[in-house]
Amino acid sequence: MTTEFGEPRMDETAPLAGNLPAALSGGSRGTTQSGVRLYNERLILSLIRRHRNLAKVEIARLTGLSTQTTTVIINRLEADGLLLAGEPQRGRIGQPSVPYSLNPDGAFGLGLVIGRRSSDLVLMDFIGGIRARRRTIYSFPLPEDIMAFVEREMPDLLAALPEAQQGRISGIGVAMPFELWNWEADLQTPPGLLGKWRDFNVAAELSRHFGSWPVRVCNDATSACAAELNFGAGAAYRDFAYFYVGAFVGGGIALNGSLFPGRSGNAGALGSMPIMRREENGATSLQQLIRTASIYRLERGLIAAGRQGTDIWLSPDDWSSFDEPLEAWIAEAAEALAQAIAASLAVIDFEAIIIDGAFPVDVRRRLVSRTNDYWARMDRQGLTDAVVVEGSIGRDARAIGGAALPLLAAFARDYDVLFKE
Repeated sequence: MTTEFGEPRMDETAPLAGNLPAALSGGSRGTTQSGVRLYNERLILSLIRRHRNLAKVEIARLTGLSTQTTTVIINRLEADGLLLAGEPQRGRIGQPSVPYSLNPDGAFGLGLVIGRRSSDLVLMDFIGGIRARRRTIYSFPLPEDIMAFVEREMPDLLAALPEAQQGRISGIGVAMPFELWNWEADLQTPPGLLGKWRDFNVAAELSRHFGSWPVRVCNDATSACAAELNFGAGAAYRDFAYFYVGAFVGGGIALNGSLFPGRSGNAGALGSMPIMRREENGATSLQQLIRTASIYRLERGLIAAGRQGTDIWLSPDDWSSFDEPLEAWIAEAAEALAQAIAASLAVIDFEAIIIDGAFPVDVRRRLVSRTNDYWARMDRQGLTDAVVVEGSIGRDARAIGGAALPLLAAFARDYDVLFKE
């Protein structure tokens, strides 16, 4: 995946211009040595992304670049359509200060989310705004169905962008669960049906149909964490553990302002964390978090209550009619999340725990509030406290993280460009 997100595991069919950059702190240093123009351009773009807008004098201070070098780079980026100059800020001694921000129309990314119950295809601008979206819902994901969906919807999706701007599309990012075939029992799919994914190379298939764009693939929960870090409230924290509650719960880890992928790209597999689950008969059993705090558990609760489980995916922004099954699921999921939080903090003293997911905002608020209630009652002796807060992006997090892959590959800070001509 990235490194303004870090450097998670990524599959790709087009070479990156080096690894994607580590997220910037306020003290990041630039350089004016020969051959580093691209690095300094990406450094400045990454700083502006993090701070939303900055004046030239602030950029020079944060990077250590001279005012003259900063001015040359800013002017070049503005001429390339990547930056916008704001209104001069008067009232100080000397020349008025002009804040610069990223131009939303400066570049675009296409994102494909392959979920266990639905897929989304999105067109995203340079600052994380979704310009167009297409969605399909299914009982289970099959490669041929998803490719047919993309081929069918891509022309209409691109029509949302003026033809003159379509040349600014940087590529396609795919956010999907790894090893889908391992979850047939939980998804209650016919045995062997998801085995098609073992030999299906989604990046190669997309490149075959849309060869003009590079294609990159990463884990869906990792994508969501990256979106929170780069476009959401996660930027306020240096270190956090991130739980994304989808059909299956997953997660990610941010350390020192960057996504931490681990040696195999599988760090932050929080859905696999063991927790003690309380059964309806009062018995307890050791289970993975994924089998307690996932939305498929709510789906089964709705079906048991005589409702349609597909209502979850057909009405993603309004679960007000789910009543008792929803309340029971929130209680179950919150208790499990509190246990997972304690286990996470026993390993790393995170500043924050962020919880988000594919549910309505009011459900997220209730889930986080209930998780805090359970967390407050837990034995936390020896643990450094952390705030447990809501994520800020919601069900679009995976799509935004996926669509951000080609954007950050092309424009985020990249140490490797220091060694390239």
